[in-house]
Amino acid sequence: MKNITALFDDYSTAKQAVRDLEAAGIPSDDISIVTHDANKESGAAEGAGVGAGIGAAVGGAGGLLAGLGLLAIPGVGPVVAAGWLAATAAGAAGGAVVGAAAGGLVGALAEAGVSDDDAQMYAEGVRRGGTLVSAHVADEKYGIAQQILTRANMVNLEERRRRYTEEGWERFDPDARPYSVDEIDAERLRYR
Repeated sequence: MKNITALFDDYSTAKQAVRDLEAAGIPSDDISIVTHDANKESGAAEGAGVGAGIGAAVGGAGGLLAGLGLLAIPGVGPVVAAGWLAATAAGAAGGAVVGAAAGGLVGALAEAGVSDDDAQMYAEGVRRGGTLVSAHVADEKYGIAQQILTRANMVNLEERRRRYTEEGWERFDPDARPYSVDEIDAERLRYR
């Protein structure tokens, strides 16, 4: 099994990527989604709660991912999350993910094998309003999963890192003030 992770600028694109991963035979239990709660277009927060499935987060078409819930991630603010990544970030047992993510998103990604530099970028991307999709993928399905995420227009992480660095960004700061809805809206407009 390998981990594959991608950042998306909008929730609807990430939602379709999750559906496509499931259609390619990646089990729902091996897929996670984390979206900033400012993603009001997702309607994800309305369906969030302990034990709700990813169907509530991605429009009901996908399989169930245990543990859709609201998480408060330091430095990011409120997120709606589902799947193994949410449970890892929250340190929760049995999929209950309502509460604060003590270990945070960076730690959860690192535990899944994501490099520290990339984990820092993914966390910052979610902080700025992005949606993260991560999956545990069997070796023989990794190429297919990569094609799906690329076709779905995932963020080019190196290009985004360059842009953030040009602005003075160095690393994700869990003590930073989360972005406001207005700041997130402005950030999203930069990449459309």
